[in-house]
Amino acid sequence: MRRWWPGFVLLSAIWGASFVLIKTAVDAGVSPAWVACWRCVFGAVALWSLVGLRRVPVPRDAATWGHSAVAAVLLNTVPFMLFSYGETRVSSVLAGVVNATTPLFTLLFTVATVAAERRPGPRRLAGLVLGFAGVLTVLGVWRGAGAGLGTGGLACLAATCCYGAGFTYLRRNLSDRPGSAAALSAVQIGCAAVETAVVAPLVSGAPHWPGVRAVAALVLLGAVGTGFAYVLNLAMVREAGAVVATAVTYATPLWSTALGALLLGEPVGWNALVGGAAVVAAVVLTRSPSRPGHRTTRTLGAPAVRPPECQVTLRRA
Repeated sequence: MRRWWPGFVLLSAIWGASFVLIKTAVDAGVSPAWVACWRCVFGAVALWSLVGLRRVPVPRDAATWGHSAVAAVLLNTVPFMLFSYGETRVSSVLAGVVNATTPLFTLLFTVATVAAERRPGPRRLAGLVLGFAGVLTVLGVWRGAGAGLGTGGLACLAATCCYGAGFTYLRRNLSDRPGSAAALSAVQIGCAAVETAVVAPLVSGAPHWPGVRAVAALVLLGAVGTGFAYVLNLAMVREAGAVVATAVTYATPLWSTALGALLLGEPVGWNALVGGAAVVAAVVLTRSPSRPGHRTTRTLGAPAVRPPECQVTLRRA
């Protein structure tokens, strides 16, 4: 058995479990804004602790901090709130499957903004069409807005759209900047913690004690899903390479579906299974073939899925 397999399974399980943890928190009455805030705060604490323990130099230039703040808006602050809001209305199963569309949105933004990607080719175009059909199937659009395509599903879809824009922004503005993965991740998640701490009280008022179970879910969501998972991802990229690491994208929806059904008793409709399979197949189609000598790296501070099109400093939150 290859040494990276245990890490691969654990990492996909952690990111798949994120949607169950979000659902646990919002069902306990934690507002979407505060779910996002606590997630970023606990993640920042974990990452800055890592930076301190390893005595990693922290970037000091204003440009890096400015771009990290913008990236935090696109990859953390807004999508974390959108997914949390979405899960007040849809199951964690549906949210997890929709999250798998992130690489498709990344490709769309990349094609629109990166000159070298302006011609995606028939294979990638076919993947985009298949992915779009998969999303419509997952959302159950034929049942109407009241049953399938409601605000919850659209909020989750908007969150993955933010991820796509965020990854493209990272590629254009942060991919070549110096600094360790740990420090850059800590800066981004730290910015997100500040942003959400400002927004949450304005949107939802003061926080309240939601109970031990919900607090435990929030701590795990932040410290483990955005802290420990980063360390695990970095180790796997170094052990098995970025191509293997990006394959976590395919396994995450399987975990989110299984955990949602087993732990929360959420129903798994045929459309979620069929649509999810179509989305995963679409992501495979849209992947760029590896080129000899081409160095693929990982992106900074985002949740759940890492599309292979993003060639940014090693990291994962």
